[in-house]
Amino acid sequence: MGETQDIEREAGVNSDSSGTTSTAASSNANILVVDNNHPDAPIREAQNGDEADSSPPTPRFIQDENSWKRFKWVPYPVRRWIKAGVKWTEGPAVPRRFRIKPLFPQVQQFPIVLLDKYLPNKLHRAALVLVLYAVWILAFAFTLKNGQSVSEIEEWGRLVKIGCGSTYWIAGNGCGLDGIDCRPFDEGGFPFRCPGNCGSYQVLNPRAVGDQEVIYKPLVVGGPPAEGDGPAIYRGDSFICGSAIHAGVISDATGGCGVVRLVGLQSNYNSTKRNGITSVPFDSYFPLSFTFEPDVQCSSRDPRWSLLAISVVFTTVFSLFVSHPGLFFFTQFSGLFWTVGMAMDTPNYTDLASLFSREIGLYLPAMFVAWVMYDKMGIRRTLKGLTAHIEKTILWLGGAWVGSLTNYTFDFIPIQRLTGHDLNQQPGARAALAIIIIVLFLIVVFQIWFFRQEARLRSHLKLYGLFAIGLVIFLVLPGQNLRIHHYILALLLLPGTSLQTRPSLLFQGLLLGLFINGIARWGFDPILQTALALRGDAPIQSPLPVITEPEIKSNESITFSWEAPPTPLYDGISVLVNDVERFRTYFDDSNSMPGAGNSGGNAIVSNVTWTRPKGLVNDEPEYFRFAWVSGATRGDYTKAGRWDGGEGWSEMKAGPSLRVRDQREDERDQGMEEAREVMVDLKKRGV
Repeated sequence: MGETQDIEREAGVNSDSSGTTSTAASSNANILVVDNNHPDAPIREAQNGDEADSSPPTPRFIQDENSWKRFKWVPYPVRRWIKAGVKWTEGPAVPRRFRIKPLFPQVQQFPIVLLDKYLPNKLHRAALVLVLYAVWILAFAFTLKNGQSVSEIEEWGRLVKIGCGSTYWIAGNGCGLDGIDCRPFDEGGFPFRCPGNCGSYQVLNPRAVGDQEVIYKPLVVGGPPAEGDGPAIYRGDSFICGSAIHAGVISDATGGCGVVRLVGLQSNYNSTKRNGITSVPFDSYFPLSFTFEPDVQCSSRDPRWSLLAISVVFTTVFSLFVSHPGLFFFTQFSGLFWTVGMAMDTPNYTDLASLFSREIGLYLPAMFVAWVMYDKMGIRRTLKGLTAHIEKTILWLGGAWVGSLTNYTFDFIPIQRLTGHDLNQQPGARAALAIIIIVLFLIVVFQIWFFRQEARLRSHLKLYGLFAIGLVIFLVLPGQNLRIHHYILALLLLPGTSLQTRPSLLFQGLLLGLFINGIARWGFDPILQTALALRGDAPIQSPLPVITEPEIKSNESITFSWEAPPTPLYDGISVLVNDVERFRTYFDDSNSMPGAGNSGGNAIVSNVTWTRPKGLVNDEPEYFRFAWVSGATRGDYTKAGRWDGGEGWSEMKAGPSLRVRDQREDERDQGMEEAREVMVDLKKRGV
């Protein structure tokens, strides 16, 4: 009898109020038990009182047909797989909440036990936290201020702070015709101070050096002489700090100070590999060159490593002794943010006040986003109730430091920017991106399994579906380019780490570090940018002048002619000789530039003659590049053609070399402006 009751319950048998079983419920059809997942399983129809529907049961596959009537074109096996997949995302019937069980719990919880023993009062603990904050801030500020102290060099004056990309000669032809905007070319100099890590500062778009194009390396042209002793001479458009590292004047790790001195026109710049930098050769002349004064006594070291050590110590102490998730998170976020912004990855700045002003402007909105990440994106869930404080320190805090110091920790990855142009031209970038995608895919699969166990997978899939829709909309917007910056990538992936597992601790710390690095260094850059903003000084793919076979007169002069421009919009031409603009004219202008000649009179300018400067060695080459001019705007320059001073002429290769910015577009480095003011002042005093 007990067995029958069990079968009746499984088959959905109904009993009346007196306890007797109805006739319909005793039928064999109702007693028969069929797996509900079978396509032909009967479907219980709603009954009206005690009257059962006498019609035969509806097979499962017919019900499926009705539910998919709008998608009948989808094959039935595919529908089954889709339904099974959707059901799988629901997770187990009894969800599991993951909690980290500490390894050696007594050891990991010892700092908290110690705190409970000696400071059981919450007011005393709050006072201790404030004291630690005060000590941290004072130690950080004192070290930073001491590292910024400016000393004086006898006969040269006070040190001037310059950035890693500071140069005498502005990129392209930003110095104007004949370099007039970058004078003086010699009899000048100034004492400088460089930050650390300038050896990794690279050019991200091609820079022309004669018929060479330098990219993804420090722009350092020249060095010590090939034979014998002598000072290291560098071309004027070389990075000053990179050249100082190459010459051994300063250290790449800690920076340093020295005196740079202008030496005017020089020729034959050598290529050597020194101190981790391989310089670029140039076998012709350039009007501005510089060297470094030997045996200069100055003291200036970049304090970044001392500041990093201070912050690492204090963040570690807070991680070990703080169990409250909110106090822990916002303390770590603030410590990492200010360490990155003020010390480890700073933009070019002239004084601490301006740098602090910039960072405080970024810190306030970043703290609001930090609260959103903590309260709404899963960080609170990950940290709440976590008792494995040593593991938290190693995985979460360690990952956060690694992510926030990407300019050091991930510098080996050959990817500078996630654009198709950069990926195509940088060696190893595509392979590195493929490896990153594979690793991310494996991590995503790993995290999906954990989310399903907690029965939270479906809600997160919906969230990431919304993210995907938003990104697709951004991709199809006309005139805009999607840019996934550091901080945007972190915000997209962070919800997928809202688990209390050891891998999630590491992933969450890394993503938070990426967010901090992106904001503290670059700010809230837009997710959508125009092609012009992305291009910078890269070629704009404008039409290039077509130069006919030049006419060479012995070794004295060479005359260039060109075909008519493709459109009347171009009304002039610009000519660079050895990467210096030497000739710029409009077709209805009869004036010539020094060293060049044209057809003269009031005729339309159709050629230019370059007279070789006196004193050059016969086989010393000169490099020529040409660009159309439209009003005040210049287009792309051709690749360089080479004239060896005799009858030898090497034609330009196809394609543009680099886009030279208009003078009005140049953003001059503020530190260099101050340096030039000091240099002019020293020159007036006869130094």
